[in-house]
Amino acid sequence: MSEGLSIGQVSERTGLSVHALRFYEREGILADRVRRESNGRRVYSEDDVDWLEMCIKFRSSGMPLDTIRRYTDLVRQGPGNEHDRLALLRGHQEHIQTQLAELTECLNVITHKVEIYSDRLAQGTADCLWVAPSTLHPDQADQAV
Repeated sequence: MSEGLSIGQVSERTGLSVHALRFYEREGILADRVRRESNGRRVYSEDDVDWLEMCIKFRSSGMPLDTIRRYTDLVRQGPGNEHDRLALLRGHQEHIQTQLAELTECLNVITHKVEIYSDRLAQGTADCLWVAPSTLHPDQADQAV
């Protein structure tokens, strides 16, 4: 094989399946065209691996493939569209910040519940934690947790 990485090596390094790598290539997600050996085998560069690792982070953060493709297209076009790239990235950044705020609220609720359960278990008063609110006397409603 010529200098470079095989699809199997890239799969191993990125955690993407061979099928996913071929899919990314077909979908135009790679910034550069994948080189081929004379026998047709793909040959990836370190730059390809770096690009894929960035795309994996984008996907893991919920960025849609269409948005990644748009970003890739802008990068391929070269200088002159940096404002468009920045706008795309800022839009996704704002989306993630909103998700983080929502998850933080969820975590706060769960943390509060964990504290209640921990305290009640430590006090030996956990028996009321699994009681449905409708079965409690009105002055015990705060115990249905």
